[in-house]
Amino acid sequence: MKHSFAILLTAFLIHAFAIAGESFETSDSLPAYSRIYDDQRDPFSDAKAAIELAKKTNRNVLIEIGGNWCTWCHKMDAFLEKNPDIYQKLHSEYVLLKINVSDSNENEAFMKSLPPTLGYPHMYVSTATGKMMLSKDTAELLTQGNYSREAWLSFLEKWNVGNNHRNVNQSETD
Repeated sequence: MKHSFAILLTAFLIHAFAIAGESFETSDSLPAYSRIYDDQRDPFSDAKAAIELAKKTNRNVLIEIGGNWCTWCHKMDAFLEKNPDIYQKLHSEYVLLKINVSDSNENEAFMKSLPPTLGYPHMYVSTATGKMMLSKDTAELLTQGNYSREAWLSFLEKWNVGNNHRNVNQSETD
């Protein structure tokens, strides 16, 4: 009996680790434009691909402006890594589009198509049809100098595709 229990427990743990490994691997399956800032990428073609993916999967597009040089961008990525539930919610409800701005490539033409930013990282939320709903300074997601779980969860919930009708109407009156 004890031997059977040990075998079942071992099989369960192997299965649990395999599932955890699969969910971890999904980050590798994200498009490159969702994983890294790359000054060689074309933001217009990436935006087109992100919008197409958002249409196919019924999600909004979260555009994140920043760069590899950006300390707060790294802090935000570290926060998301330490909060896998928020990371999962982000990627299941949004198509993340990271746009690089740096000394080597400011992506001026693309940035001119967006409302101005005051700092980095900066986020925009658009519908899958390209309708811009929000321009957000990520400092608003901080509490006492650290990214806040509550602020992130509230932000992701408020701007997900299920609230588009309300958010589009609100953005048109602002």
